[in-house]
Amino acid sequence: MHGFGRTLLAIVVALASLSAVSQDVREQGVTDTEIRIGNLMPYSGSLAAFGAIGKAESAYFEMINERGGINGRKVRFISQDDKSDPTTALKLTRTLVEDDNVLLMFGSFGTPGNFAVRQYLNEKQIPQLFVASGDDHLTDPSLFPWTMGWQPSFREEGRIYANYIQAFYPGKRIVALWQNDHFGREVFRGLQDGLGDVTRMIRVDVAYDIADEHLDTHVSILKRSGAEIFVFAGVPENAAKVIRTAAQLDWHPVFILNHLGSSISTALKPAGLDKSVGVVTATFSKDASDPAWKDQQAIKDWQAFIEKYQQAGGKDESAAVFGYAAAEALAEVLRQCGDDLSRDNVMRKAATLQDYQGSVLLPGIKISTGPWSFRPIKHLRLVQFDGRTWQPIGDVLETAFANAQK
Repeated sequence: MHGFGRTLLAIVVALASLSAVSQDVREQGVTDTEIRIGNLMPYSGSLAAFGAIGKAESAYFEMINERGGINGRKVRFISQDDKSDPTTALKLTRTLVEDDNVLLMFGSFGTPGNFAVRQYLNEKQIPQLFVASGDDHLTDPSLFPWTMGWQPSFREEGRIYANYIQAFYPGKRIVALWQNDHFGREVFRGLQDGLGDVTRMIRVDVAYDIADEHLDTHVSILKRSGAEIFVFAGVPENAAKVIRTAAQLDWHPVFILNHLGSSISTALKPAGLDKSVGVVTATFSKDASDPAWKDQQAIKDWQAFIEKYQQAGGKDESAAVFGYAAAEALAEVLRQCGDDLSRDNVMRKAATLQDYQGSVLLPGIKISTGPWSFRPIKHLRLVQFDGRTWQPIGDVLETAFANAQK
Protein backbone atom coordinates (compact mmCIF):
# COMPACT_ATOMS: atom_id res chain seq x y z
CA MET A 1 0.00 0.00 0.00
CA HIS A 2 2.88 2.28 0.86
CA GLY A 3 4.30 1.84 -2.68
CA PHE A 4 0.85 2.35 -4.17
CA GLY A 5 0.49 5.57 -2.18
CA ARG A 6 3.77 6.90 -3.56
CA THR A 7 2.67 5.99 -7.08
CA LEU A 8 -0.69 7.69 -6.63
CA LEU A 9 1.03 10.80 -5.25
CA ALA A 10 3.38 10.86 -8.26
CA ILE A 11 0.42 10.66 -10.65
CA VAL A 12 -1.36 13.51 -8.85
CA VAL A 13 1.77 15.66 -8.96
CA ALA A 14 2.25 14.87 -12.65
CA LEU A 15 -1.36 15.78 -13.48
CA ALA A 16 -1.03 19.00 -11.53
CA SER A 17 2.12 19.85 -13.46
CA LEU A 18 0.39 19.13 -16.76
CA SER A 19 -2.48 21.38 -15.70
CA ALA A 20 -0.06 24.18 -14.91
CA VAL A 21 1.66 23.70 -18.25
CA SER A 22 -1.66 23.75 -20.09
CA GLN A 23 -2.48 27.11 -18.51
CA ASP A 24 0.74 28.49 -20.00
CA VAL A 25 0.11 27.12 -23.48
CA ARG A 26 -0.15 30.08 -25.83
CA GLU A 27 -2.15 30.57 -28.98
CA GLN A 28 -0.27 29.83 -32.16
CA GLY A 29 1.66 32.92 -33.24
CA VAL A 30 2.22 34.25 -29.72
CA THR A 31 5.24 33.89 -27.42
CA ASP A 32 6.42 35.87 -24.44
CA THR A 33 8.28 38.17 -26.81
CA GLU A 34 6.50 38.02 -30.19
CA ILE A 35 3.17 38.29 -32.00
CA ARG A 36 3.09 36.97 -35.58
CA ILE A 37 0.75 38.67 -38.01
CA GLY A 38 0.12 37.61 -41.62
CA ASN A 39 -0.69 39.90 -44.54
CA LEU A 40 -1.12 39.71 -48.32
CA MET A 41 -0.42 42.58 -50.73
CA PRO A 42 -0.06 43.04 -54.50
CA TYR A 43 3.63 43.90 -54.51
CA SER A 44 3.67 42.98 -58.20
CA GLY A 45 1.06 42.71 -60.94
CA SER A 46 -1.49 45.20 -62.23
CA LEU A 47 -2.36 46.54 -58.75
CA ALA A 48 1.22 46.81 -57.50
CA ALA A 49 0.67 50.47 -56.66
CA PHE A 50 -1.39 49.37 -53.66
CA GLY A 51 1.50 47.28 -52.31
CA ALA A 52 2.59 50.60 -50.83
CA ILE A 53 -0.05 50.01 -48.14
CA GLY A 54 1.79 46.88 -46.98
CA LYS A 55 5.08 48.78 -46.87
CA ALA A 56 3.38 51.38 -44.70
CA GLU A 57 2.05 48.77 -42.29
CA SER A 58 5.46 47.13 -42.10
CA ALA A 59 7.07 50.49 -41.34
CA TYR A 60 4.50 51.20 -38.63
CA PHE A 61 5.17 47.94 -36.81
CA GLU A 62 8.93 48.47 -37.13
CA MET A 63 8.46 51.85 -35.45
CA ILE A 64 6.32 50.28 -32.71
CA ASN A 65 8.88 47.52 -32.13
CA GLU A 66 11.67 50.06 -31.64
CA ARG A 67 9.54 51.58 -28.88
CA GLY A 68 9.20 48.30 -27.03
CA GLY A 69 6.41 46.62 -28.98
CA ILE A 70 2.88 46.00 -27.73
CA ASN A 71 2.60 45.04 -24.05
CA GLY A 72 6.23 43.95 -24.17
CA ARG A 73 5.91 41.85 -27.33
CA LYS A 74 7.41 42.70 -30.71
CA VAL A 75 5.23 42.37 -33.81
CA ARG A 76 6.55 40.10 -36.53
CA PHE A 77 4.70 41.29 -39.62
CA ILE A 78 4.92 38.67 -42.37
CA SER A 79 3.67 40.16 -45.63
CA GLN A 80 3.57 38.17 -48.87
CA ASP A 81 2.96 39.09 -52.53
CA ASP A 82 -0.25 37.53 -53.86
CA LYS A 83 -0.13 39.53 -57.14
CA SER A 84 -3.89 40.16 -56.66
CA ASP A 85 -4.51 36.55 -57.66
CA PRO A 86 -7.15 34.75 -55.54
CA THR A 87 -5.62 31.30 -56.05
CA THR A 88 -2.23 32.58 -54.93
CA ALA A 89 -3.91 34.36 -52.00
CA LEU A 90 -5.37 31.11 -50.68
CA LYS A 91 -2.09 29.21 -51.12
CA LEU A 92 -0.09 31.90 -49.30
CA THR A 93 -2.67 32.21 -46.52
CA ARG A 94 -2.41 28.48 -45.84
CA THR A 95 1.36 28.82 -45.67
CA LEU A 96 1.16 31.78 -43.30
CA VAL A 97 -1.22 29.90 -41.00
CA GLU A 98 0.18 26.37 -41.18
CA ASP A 99 3.92 27.00 -41.64
CA ASP A 100 4.57 30.52 -40.37
CA ASN A 101 2.10 30.02 -37.52
CA VAL A 102 0.58 33.51 -37.56
CA LEU A 103 -1.94 34.46 -34.90
CA LEU A 104 -4.15 36.32 -37.37
CA MET A 105 -4.40 37.78 -40.86
CA PHE A 106 -4.53 41.56 -41.01
CA GLY A 107 -5.16 44.21 -43.65
CA SER A 108 -4.84 42.05 -46.77
CA PHE A 109 -5.62 44.04 -49.88
CA GLY A 110 -8.37 43.49 -52.42
CA THR A 111 -11.84 42.01 -52.66
CA PRO A 112 -11.19 38.81 -54.71
CA GLY A 113 -8.29 37.69 -52.52
CA ASN A 114 -10.18 38.26 -49.28
CA PHE A 115 -13.17 36.38 -50.67
CA ALA A 116 -10.87 33.49 -51.62
CA VAL A 117 -9.46 33.02 -48.10
CA ARG A 118 -12.51 33.93 -46.03
CA GLN A 119 -14.02 30.43 -45.80
CA TYR A 120 -10.71 28.84 -44.86
CA LEU A 121 -9.96 31.36 -42.11
CA ASN A 122 -13.47 31.18 -40.65
CA GLU A 123 -13.44 27.39 -40.59
CA LYS A 124 -10.15 27.48 -38.69
CA GLN A 125 -11.41 30.36 -36.50
CA ILE A 126 -8.53 32.65 -37.37
CA PRO A 127 -9.19 36.42 -37.27
CA GLN A 128 -9.27 38.07 -40.71
CA LEU A 129 -9.08 41.63 -39.43
CA PHE A 130 -9.42 45.04 -41.06
CA VAL A 131 -9.39 43.76 -44.65
CA ALA A 132 -8.44 46.43 -47.18
CA SER A 133 -11.64 46.32 -49.21
CA GLY A 134 -14.82 48.34 -49.21
CA ASP A 135 -17.02 45.45 -50.31
CA ASP A 136 -20.24 45.13 -48.32
CA HIS A 137 -20.01 41.33 -48.23
CA LEU A 138 -16.83 41.34 -46.15
CA THR A 139 -18.62 42.75 -43.11
CA ASP A 140 -21.26 40.12 -42.29
CA PRO A 141 -20.63 38.55 -38.86
CA SER A 142 -23.78 36.43 -39.13
CA LEU A 143 -22.10 34.38 -41.87
CA PHE A 144 -18.39 35.02 -41.26
CA PRO A 145 -17.79 35.92 -37.60
CA TRP A 146 -13.99 35.90 -37.99
CA THR A 147 -13.90 38.43 -40.88
CA MET A 148 -13.98 42.18 -40.22
CA GLY A 149 -13.78 45.00 -42.75
CA TRP A 150 -12.07 48.35 -42.33
CA GLN A 151 -12.94 51.22 -44.65
CA PRO A 152 -16.33 52.63 -45.70
CA SER A 153 -18.30 50.78 -48.35
CA PHE A 154 -17.36 51.49 -51.98
CA ARG A 155 -21.04 51.53 -52.88
CA GLU A 156 -21.86 53.93 -50.05
CA GLU A 157 -19.10 56.21 -51.30
CA GLY A 158 -20.78 56.27 -54.72
CA ARG A 159 -24.14 57.08 -53.12
CA ILE A 160 -22.60 60.02 -51.29
CA TYR A 161 -21.35 61.44 -54.60
CA ALA A 162 -24.85 61.06 -56.04
CA ASN A 163 -26.35 62.91 -53.06
CA TYR A 164 -23.78 65.68 -53.47
CA ILE A 165 -24.57 66.07 -57.17
CA GLN A 166 -28.30 66.26 -56.54
CA ALA A 167 -27.85 68.79 -53.74
CA PHE A 168 -25.41 71.13 -55.51
CA TYR A 169 -25.88 70.43 -59.23
CA PRO A 170 -29.47 69.27 -59.79
CA GLY A 171 -30.28 68.60 -63.43
CA LYS A 172 -26.65 68.74 -64.58
CA ARG A 173 -25.38 66.15 -67.04
CA ILE A 174 -23.03 63.51 -65.65
CA VAL A 175 -20.35 61.25 -67.14
CA ALA A 176 -18.36 58.53 -65.37
CA LEU A 177 -15.06 56.79 -66.02
CA TRP A 178 -14.56 53.80 -63.77
CA GLN A 179 -11.93 51.11 -63.33
CA ASN A 180 -13.25 47.84 -64.70
CA ASP A 181 -12.91 45.72 -61.57
CA HIS A 182 -14.91 45.01 -58.46
CA PHE A 183 -13.91 48.25 -56.76
CA GLY A 184 -14.69 50.58 -59.68
CA ARG A 185 -17.92 48.79 -60.44
CA GLU A 186 -19.14 49.14 -56.86
CA VAL A 187 -18.45 52.90 -56.76
CA PHE A 188 -20.33 53.34 -60.05
CA ARG A 189 -23.25 51.20 -58.88
CA GLY A 190 -23.46 53.32 -55.75
CA LEU A 191 -23.63 56.42 -57.94
CA GLN A 192 -26.50 54.84 -59.90
CA ASP A 193 -28.27 53.78 -56.70
CA GLY A 194 -28.02 57.25 -55.24
CA LEU A 195 -29.26 59.00 -58.37
CA GLY A 196 -32.27 56.70 -58.51
CA ASP A 197 -34.88 58.08 -60.90
CA VAL A 198 -32.46 60.63 -62.35
CA THR A 199 -29.85 58.10 -63.50
CA ARG A 200 -30.77 59.34 -66.99
CA MET A 201 -28.52 62.31 -66.18
CA ILE A 202 -25.55 59.93 -66.60
CA ARG A 203 -25.09 60.56 -70.31
CA VAL A 204 -22.04 58.32 -70.82
CA ASP A 205 -20.06 55.93 -68.65
CA VAL A 206 -16.88 54.14 -69.69
CA ALA A 207 -15.28 51.17 -67.95
CA TYR A 208 -11.52 50.99 -68.48
CA ASP A 209 -8.75 48.55 -67.56
CA ILE A 210 -6.17 49.78 -65.07
CA ALA A 211 -3.39 49.56 -67.68
CA ASP A 212 -5.48 51.25 -70.39
CA GLU A 213 -3.25 53.44 -72.58
CA HIS A 214 -6.14 55.31 -74.16
CA LEU A 215 -7.49 57.35 -71.29
CA ASP A 216 -7.11 60.49 -73.40
CA THR A 217 -9.49 59.01 -75.98
CA HIS A 218 -12.02 58.16 -73.29
CA VAL A 219 -11.86 61.69 -71.89
CA SER A 220 -12.35 63.15 -75.37
CA ILE A 221 -15.47 61.01 -75.86
CA LEU A 222 -16.84 62.07 -72.48
CA LYS A 223 -16.24 65.74 -73.25
CA ARG A 224 -18.35 65.47 -76.42
CA SER A 225 -21.35 64.52 -74.27
CA GLY A 226 -21.48 68.10 -72.98
CA ALA A 227 -21.49 66.92 -69.37
CA GLU A 228 -20.85 69.31 -66.50
CA ILE A 229 -20.04 66.64 -63.87
CA PHE A 230 -17.24 64.06 -64.25
CA VAL A 231 -17.11 61.15 -61.76
CA PHE A 232 -13.88 59.16 -61.76
CA ALA A 233 -13.17 55.89 -59.92
CA GLY A 234 -9.65 54.55 -60.21
CA VAL A 235 -6.05 54.73 -59.03
CA PRO A 236 -4.22 58.05 -58.41
CA GLU A 237 -1.94 57.75 -61.45
CA ASN A 238 -4.91 57.51 -63.79
CA ALA A 239 -6.80 60.23 -61.96
CA ALA A 240 -3.86 62.55 -62.65
CA LYS A 241 -3.89 61.66 -66.36
CA VAL A 242 -7.62 62.29 -66.63
CA ILE A 243 -7.50 65.72 -64.95
CA ARG A 244 -4.52 66.74 -67.08
CA THR A 245 -6.16 65.55 -70.30
CA ALA A 246 -9.40 67.39 -69.59
CA ALA A 247 -7.46 70.62 -69.07
CA GLN A 248 -5.60 70.11 -72.34
CA LEU A 249 -8.96 69.71 -74.07
CA ASP A 250 -10.16 72.94 -72.43
CA TRP A 251 -12.89 71.02 -70.66
CA HIS A 252 -13.59 72.07 -67.07
CA PRO A 253 -16.28 69.89 -65.50
CA VAL A 254 -16.75 69.47 -61.77
CA PHE A 255 -14.39 66.59 -60.98
CA ILE A 256 -15.43 64.03 -58.39
CA LEU A 257 -12.64 61.57 -57.56
CA ASN A 258 -12.98 58.44 -55.48
CA HIS A 259 -11.18 58.49 -52.13
CA LEU A 260 -8.38 56.10 -53.16
CA GLY A 261 -7.62 58.19 -56.25
CA SER A 262 -7.55 61.65 -54.72
CA SER A 263 -4.20 62.07 -52.95
CA ILE A 264 -2.60 65.50 -53.30
CA SER A 265 0.87 63.97 -53.69
CA THR A 266 0.07 61.17 -56.13
CA ALA A 267 -2.93 62.50 -58.06
CA LEU A 268 -3.38 66.27 -57.84
CA LYS A 269 0.27 67.39 -57.94
CA PRO A 270 1.08 65.23 -61.00
CA ALA A 271 -2.07 66.55 -62.68
CA GLY A 272 -1.15 70.13 -61.77
CA LEU A 273 -2.48 71.81 -58.64
CA ASP A 274 -3.93 74.63 -60.74
CA LYS A 275 -5.79 72.09 -62.89
CA SER A 276 -7.09 70.31 -59.79
CA VAL A 277 -8.83 73.28 -58.18
CA GLY A 278 -12.43 72.33 -57.38
CA VAL A 279 -11.88 68.55 -57.23
CA VAL A 280 -14.28 66.89 -54.78
CA THR A 281 -13.88 63.62 -52.90
CA ALA A 282 -15.25 61.83 -49.84
CA THR A 283 -12.67 60.78 -47.29
CA PHE A 284 -12.20 59.55 -43.74
CA SER A 285 -8.49 60.28 -43.26
CA LYS A 286 -6.13 63.22 -43.32
CA ASP A 287 -4.13 63.77 -46.49
CA ALA A 288 -0.50 63.77 -45.35
CA SER A 289 0.35 66.24 -48.13
CA ASP A 290 -2.25 68.73 -46.91
CA PRO A 291 -0.60 71.69 -45.13
CA ALA A 292 -3.71 72.01 -42.98
CA TRP A 293 -2.36 69.31 -40.65
CA LYS A 294 1.27 70.41 -40.38
CA ASP A 295 0.77 71.96 -36.93
CA GLN A 296 -1.95 69.59 -35.72
CA GLN A 297 -0.56 66.09 -36.17
CA ALA A 298 1.70 64.26 -33.76
CA ILE A 299 4.55 65.37 -36.02
CA LYS A 300 7.27 63.51 -34.21
CA ASP A 301 5.53 60.15 -34.55
CA TRP A 302 4.48 60.81 -38.13
CA GLN A 303 7.93 61.90 -39.27
CA ALA A 304 9.54 58.88 -37.60
CA PHE A 305 7.10 56.67 -39.45
CA ILE A 306 7.62 58.40 -42.81
CA GLU A 307 11.37 57.91 -42.50
CA LYS A 308 10.85 54.16 -41.97
CA TYR A 309 8.35 54.05 -44.80
CA GLN A 310 10.63 55.74 -47.28
CA GLN A 311 13.52 53.46 -46.29
CA ALA A 312 11.24 50.54 -47.20
CA GLY A 313 10.68 52.03 -50.68
CA GLY A 314 7.37 53.71 -49.94
CA LYS A 315 6.53 56.86 -51.88
CA ASP A 316 2.72 57.08 -51.88
CA GLU A 317 1.65 59.23 -48.95
CA SER A 318 -2.03 58.32 -49.38
CA ALA A 319 -1.05 54.66 -48.99
CA ALA A 320 1.07 55.66 -45.99
CA VAL A 321 -1.95 57.20 -44.28
CA PHE A 322 -4.16 54.21 -45.08
CA GLY A 323 -1.63 51.67 -43.81
CA TYR A 324 -0.76 53.77 -40.74
CA ALA A 325 -4.42 54.12 -39.75
CA ALA A 326 -5.16 50.40 -40.09
CA ALA A 327 -1.99 49.31 -38.29
CA GLU A 328 -2.61 51.82 -35.52
CA ALA A 329 -6.11 50.38 -34.98
CA LEU A 330 -4.78 46.80 -34.87
CA ALA A 331 -2.15 47.86 -32.34
CA GLU A 332 -4.93 49.32 -30.19
CA VAL A 333 -6.87 46.04 -30.35
CA LEU A 334 -3.78 44.04 -29.35
CA ARG A 335 -3.03 46.45 -26.48
CA GLN A 336 -6.56 45.97 -25.18
CA CYS A 337 -6.04 42.20 -25.27
CA GLY A 338 -3.33 42.48 -22.61
CA ASP A 339 -1.83 39.05 -22.01
CA ASP A 340 -4.92 37.23 -23.31
CA LEU A 341 -3.94 36.95 -26.96
CA SER A 342 -6.25 34.08 -27.72
CA ARG A 343 -7.97 34.40 -31.08
CA ASP A 344 -11.34 34.56 -29.33
CA ASN A 345 -10.20 37.55 -27.28
CA VAL A 346 -8.66 39.29 -30.29
CA MET A 347 -12.01 39.14 -32.10
CA ARG A 348 -13.86 40.17 -28.94
CA LYS A 349 -11.69 43.28 -28.51
CA ALA A 350 -11.89 44.12 -32.23
CA ALA A 351 -15.69 43.98 -31.95
CA THR A 352 -15.88 46.24 -28.88
CA LEU A 353 -13.99 49.35 -29.98
CA GLN A 354 -15.81 52.45 -28.76
CA ASP A 355 -15.22 55.91 -30.24
CA TYR A 356 -11.58 55.14 -30.99
CA GLN A 357 -9.97 58.18 -32.64
CA GLY A 358 -6.97 57.23 -34.72
CA SER A 359 -4.34 59.93 -35.12
CA VAL A 360 -4.71 60.17 -38.92
CA LEU A 361 -8.50 59.96 -39.08
CA LEU A 362 -10.33 63.21 -39.75
CA PRO A 363 -11.73 65.01 -36.69
CA GLY A 364 -15.18 63.67 -35.92
CA ILE A 365 -14.56 60.28 -37.56
CA LYS A 366 -14.23 57.67 -34.85
CA ILE A 367 -14.20 53.89 -34.84
CA SER A 368 -16.92 51.99 -33.04
CA THR A 369 -17.66 48.31 -33.52
CA GLY A 370 -20.09 45.81 -32.04
CA PRO A 371 -21.25 42.21 -32.38
CA TRP A 372 -23.23 43.16 -35.50
CA SER A 373 -21.10 46.09 -36.62
CA PHE A 374 -18.07 44.76 -38.47
CA ARG A 375 -17.24 47.87 -40.51
CA PRO A 376 -15.02 49.98 -38.22
CA ILE A 377 -15.12 53.17 -40.33
CA LYS A 378 -18.70 54.09 -41.14
CA HIS A 379 -18.39 57.82 -41.83
CA LEU A 380 -17.06 59.96 -44.65
CA ARG A 381 -16.58 63.67 -45.16
CA LEU A 382 -16.94 65.53 -48.44
CA VAL A 383 -14.01 67.84 -49.14
CA GLN A 384 -13.05 70.13 -52.03
CA PHE A 385 -9.54 71.10 -53.15
CA ASP A 386 -8.87 74.84 -53.27
CA GLY A 387 -5.47 74.63 -54.96
CA ARG A 388 -3.58 74.20 -51.70
CA THR A 389 -5.64 72.29 -49.18
CA TRP A 390 -8.84 70.26 -48.79
CA GLN A 391 -11.79 72.32 -47.54
CA PRO A 392 -14.69 70.49 -45.83
CA ILE A 393 -18.13 70.56 -47.40
CA GLY A 394 -20.78 70.30 -44.70
CA ASP A 395 -20.63 67.89 -41.78
CA VAL A 396 -19.34 64.35 -41.34
CA LEU A 397 -21.68 61.99 -43.18
CA GLU A 398 -23.02 58.70 -41.86
CA THR A 399 -23.36 55.96 -44.43
CA ALA A 400 -26.49 53.86 -44.72
CA PHE A 401 -24.46 51.07 -43.13
CA ALA A 402 -23.91 53.20 -40.02
CA ASN A 403 -27.60 53.97 -39.76
CA ALA A 404 -28.47 50.29 -40.10
CA GLN A 405 -26.35 49.48 -37.04
CA LYS A 406 -28.18 51.88 -34.73
